[in-house]
Amino acid sequence: MAAARACDFCRRSGGRSVPRRRKDHCGPGHWLDHGGGLRAVDPVLCRAACDACDRLAHRDCRVSGRRYHHRHHQRQDHVLCRLRKERNKKTFRSPVMKLFTIILFAVTYILMIALPKKRPYVALISAVIFVVSGAMPLASVFTAIDWNVLLMLAGTMGTVALFIESKMPERMADLLLQKTPNVMWVAVALSVFAGVVSAFVDNVATVLMIAPVALSIAKKLKMSPVALLICIAVSSNLQGAATLVGDTTSIMLGGYANMDFLDFIFMDGKCSIFFAVELGALVTVPVIMFIFRKEKGKVTVGAPTVVEDLFPTYLLVGTVVLLITASFIPGRPAITNGLICMTLFLIGLVRSILQKKHFGPIKYALGEIDFETLLLLMSLFVVIGTLTETGVIEDISALFVKLGGNSLFGMYSIIVWGSVIISAFIDNIPYVATMLPVVQGIAAMMGCDAHVLYFGLLVGATLGGNLTPIGASANIAAIGILQKEGYEVKASDFLKIGVPFTLLAVLTGYLYCWFVWA
Repeated sequence: MAAARACDFCRRSGGRSVPRRRKDHCGPGHWLDHGGGLRAVDPVLCRAACDACDRLAHRDCRVSGRRYHHRHHQRQDHVLCRLRKERNKKTFRSPVMKLFTIILFAVTYILMIALPKKRPYVALISAVIFVVSGAMPLASVFTAIDWNVLLMLAGTMGTVALFIESKMPERMADLLLQKTPNVMWVAVALSVFAGVVSAFVDNVATVLMIAPVALSIAKKLKMSPVALLICIAVSSNLQGAATLVGDTTSIMLGGYANMDFLDFIFMDGKCSIFFAVELGALVTVPVIMFIFRKEKGKVTVGAPTVVEDLFPTYLLVGTVVLLITASFIPGRPAITNGLICMTLFLIGLVRSILQKKHFGPIKYALGEIDFETLLLLMSLFVVIGTLTETGVIEDISALFVKLGGNSLFGMYSIIVWGSVIISAFIDNIPYVATMLPVVQGIAAMMGCDAHVLYFGLLVGATLGGNLTPIGASANIAAIGILQKEGYEVKASDFLKIGVPFTLLAVLTGYLYCWFVWA
């Protein structure tokens, strides 16, 4: 643990030398113990290396290629190679390069907001400009991209496509409806069901699966499906943050903070963010009941949906089981979760081809994988990596610390409620991609555990999207379905559901994460 103490003290002291009696931390001339002995290093570079070690905990050193963990140092090479890299970074961290990076990043963000359908290409062009201009070293591009996150997303999307094609979700909805006495409880049941499915399936895919059931019920009862679909959309957004595979932002957090599937449920002996989300979902049930309090009509279920192929269901369950199992494997490669998701998807795809004796399943599965989102994320990893390389992330982190007044609760509150407001108007994927390194930098400067801030970011960013019709892709998908069916969706229709739903869920998660993790 000497190495961890050294890093923490180095960061708190701002790189200043300390008395020799504090040899277990840092001695005169800034001697730093990183396992295996003390070594003299430059104070400023030492502090930078310590912060870099924090960011790369559990990961491979991006220069030496060696693997390390702060609590289990076997070598000092990663410290020295980070110091050499910091010296080489001086040109990248010049004021002119920082200003150029900030301006281009701001332009990129504005264009992504103004041109939502062109976001992947805007981010890609920005990433290319950063590399060509020298702001992002070409050698760092490959390591800046989190391939584990991309493989997890692609594999999960493919498996979910096969799961939807099997019609198992419709069958599950049929079984659920058989247990509901009237429309009010149908709304509650469908919303809860959407949340459960969304914990393992993409939010938009969840809405697309359950929307036909809601539309069918509304037509039978001659009622408007607007409120029903909005409840389904906001419920799917809420529960997406519950597990590692439930939402793109969860996968991004898992990759950045090295959290596995079980860490989203229990971590360090504490209940994790899964329970914050579930409590938030629980307190929103009365909102749904109040909205549909006057709907007392009985529901009749038609012929049950027939599921002819259970293999995709086994694949989805197998993905979850293997992700949980992998979390117990010590020293596993960082790309393990991505390989699990992609391998099971390929197994299902090959089986489907052999079963149907044609290549139609390939066309279907590839058509269901959102390659634009994958391209967007890949480009954003490079863009955010450039902000880190040029020191902009450190400057932003320092600004947040200054605004928070070194108060952890104040900083936590700013991150949660600021994320709610921002995510209500812009997509949370680029926002979370930008804020993850900022939050890590804030935690490093304040000398606190980053997880309470990570969870606050995820709660605010995912639930904030429920505040407005344009705040999340699932909301846009639900509104698009309604408009296609000829129903007009007013902003007031969405806000009267989204606002109380969001405020209750966020407040619950906000208090839970603080009292459990602070």
